[in-house]
Amino acid sequence: MPKVSIVVPCYNEQATIGLLLEAIYHQSYPRIDMEVIIADGLSIDSTRAVIEKFQSEHPELKVRVLDNRKRAIPAGLNLAIGAAAGEYIVRLDAHSIPDRYYVANCIEALENRKGDNVGGVWEIKPQGGTWMAKSIAAAASHPLGVGDARYRLGGHAQLVDTVPFGAFKRSLIGKIGLFNEQLLTNEDYEFNVRIRQSGGKVWMDPKIRSQYFTRPTLGGLARQYGRYGYWKAQMLRENPGTIRWRQLLPPVLVVSIIFLVAGSWILPPVRTWLFVVSGLYALALFLVGVQTGLKERFLPYILGVPLAIGTMHLSWGSAFLLGLLGRHKRA
Repeated sequence: MPKVSIVVPCYNEQATIGLLLEAIYHQSYPRIDMEVIIADGLSIDSTRAVIEKFQSEHPELKVRVLDNRKRAIPAGLNLAIGAAAGEYIVRLDAHSIPDRYYVANCIEALENRKGDNVGGVWEIKPQGGTWMAKSIAAAASHPLGVGDARYRLGGHAQLVDTVPFGAFKRSLIGKIGLFNEQLLTNEDYEFNVRIRQSGGKVWMDPKIRSQYFTRPTLGGLARQYGRYGYWKAQMLRENPGTIRWRQLLPPVLVVSIIFLVAGSWILPPVRTWLFVVSGLYALALFLVGVQTGLKERFLPYILGVPLAIGTMHLSWGSAFLLGLLGRHKRA
């Protein structure tokens, strides 16, 4: 069997890193042909202790931990890839739990030349049992929250713009380069952009499945989507043609609200348009909450899903606009 290196960037992931390692341990792919390389950003919680406990209890699976002193995801990925010995690289996240056949299905797709980078679909799970954590997970699976992202919505096997995480031959790095360390987020998307620009293919297969844990609070969700929006704007400086229509809607919404609020102070009739726009948006969110709550028979979704989607839109859109106003410089 081909040798596989599973690379995982992480920082303060004591709640989920053990679940990930257990899922890797129980993969259908032979353990002797796998290695796990974790690039840890010097975690200050119990992440290292959880990993060490797993290593002592499962010595038949090779697990290494590297110090990611830059504490950035792309830097951690590059560090782990540099230490990898496998012919194939499988990139996973400390918030994910791969299906038992995840690695085997990735390698099968790559060996059948379905794509240069292959990935699958997420089954979104709440991180915690609160009504808000569950609402955030439901919002992260709804088209109004995530647009047409196939890896969140599912569908048939097909060529796509991007996949979460991804698996690829190590030789691909020699062709397109490592992950862009100038981007603290959106490094996967930018990596896939370079694959497509080089004439390669990105393949999504619903057989490649993993569970992904969302943020448990609105504050955490806002910070996450703020990072997504800001770094998306930074990525677009180098790749302006990669913007999708769905990604323009949040910043357009934010700009509309700003201009309508400012205009209402100068021209009172503008207040009518402010109420119309905000009212229609709130109504759309409310209807999604009602539809989700009734479908899933969980009434807290009626309030929680609109709050989560609104947080995603406004934090992403606002941060995207801020990102356009100034270039972030990395040391």
